[in-house]
Amino acid sequence: MTVSCEVPKQELPDAAPLDELLPATRRALLHRLATGQAEGRAPSMVGAVTRNGRMVWSAGRGDVAGETPGAETQYRIGSITKSLVAVLVMRLRDEGLIDLDEPLGTYLDTPEGGRATIAQLLSHTSGLAAEARGPWWERTDGALRPELADIFGERPQRHPAGRLHHYSNPGYALLGALVERLRGEHWYEVLRREVLLPLGMPRTTLGPEAPYAEGRAVHPWADVLLPEPAVDTGHMAPAGQLWSTAADLCRFAEFLLNGDDRVLKASTVAEMRTPRTEPQGPDWTGAYGLGLQLTRHDGRVLCGHTGSMPGFVASLWADPAEGVAAVALSNLTSFFGLVPVVTDLVRTVVEHEPRIPEPWRPLDGVEPALLELTGPWYWGATPFVLRLDADRALRLGPVGNGGRAARFRAEEDGTWRGLDGYYAGETLRAVRREDGTASHLDLGTFVFTREPYEPGGAVPGGVDTGGWR
Repeated sequence: MTVSCEVPKQELPDAAPLDELLPATRRALLHRLATGQAEGRAPSMVGAVTRNGRMVWSAGRGDVAGETPGAETQYRIGSITKSLVAVLVMRLRDEGLIDLDEPLGTYLDTPEGGRATIAQLLSHTSGLAAEARGPWWERTDGALRPELADIFGERPQRHPAGRLHHYSNPGYALLGALVERLRGEHWYEVLRREVLLPLGMPRTTLGPEAPYAEGRAVHPWADVLLPEPAVDTGHMAPAGQLWSTAADLCRFAEFLLNGDDRVLKASTVAEMRTPRTEPQGPDWTGAYGLGLQLTRHDGRVLCGHTGSMPGFVASLWADPAEGVAAVALSNLTSFFGLVPVVTDLVRTVVEHEPRIPEPWRPLDGVEPALLELTGPWYWGATPFVLRLDADRALRLGPVGNGGRAARFRAEEDGTWRGLDGYYAGETLRAVRREDGTASHLDLGTFVFTREPYEPGGAVPGGVDTGGWR
């Protein structure tokens, strides 16, 4: 895939009036950020919201080097780094250089973790230990772990690969090493060329570049501060090394919502947003995809990631259904209240200013053979409706409350591939008569006919010749 390394313009064209937030919304956002910074006792905090391809609001509170921080002030972003590394891995997959279901050891000579698949490493189901060998890796120089083997302790494999979700920082160190092995250069240089520059994220760097916040810890019982170290973590860097800004992360959030053909197509980004770990219990609030966290908040499913390093916390959450995302960054150790700040920023925009739907427009150039497939179909005696969408896509839904719904993507061979639900990955085929008209639908061997248990040879097992009576 050829990617231009030219940095695009940082300011997008002026938005239409509907893209501007109302004064009441802006004040509500500022109030939530200010409350989070004050109640969280954070030395500084920056928040931002993006919608319809541009950052529509940002604000800073507190002090960084004697100034109020802003959208271009750098903070360390911790594990949001993992999502960026995951983008590099998915690019390798889309280029045909790796298979996500193959063991890592197929591509990388690694002392540990080689039996886990790349998908398991991306989704934290590899079973590897949560942390690296030796002293607290986030606060000690990477020189203590000079070789890849040095990141593993005595018991690196804590669970069988694929058994359950167990967050693993060393797992992402291995994914960074995989990128280096296949690209032949340092993972950050690959990231900068293939992702950061195309997306317009020049302030996302391996080390701090002014203006930046310095990491701080706040005493639990007194309003005093303690400086935190900011070390180069070496081989562990793909797990949480990067620094970034609210402006840069808004651009990354827009990418997570819509994709960018220069980096990853929208369907691949949607694949990253799909849960790979089973939600725990009926009231689940969190799951994990391919390098992305998922959370259910106020009835909405958000995607993104959180991050922390000594002296810093970061959070990014995007709502694909509403096209809204928010970011917050702070130079405070272990502030668990930052996630509610960000999800509340998203909620505030969605509730105050619901998304205006695109105007309805008719489809162009619909083939008569496709139009013929639309309308009612029956699985046995259960009624369904098949609808046609853009790009020859189909939607199958039950009439009433019973039955399985699914979306289908058109394939080059004239069939359709299921995208979700029970029929995800299954093939939908229109079976035609000799005259070309549609006889029935074959969906993963299930037969759908135009009439309930339509007489003829389509329904397996036949239909009683006496008919309905």
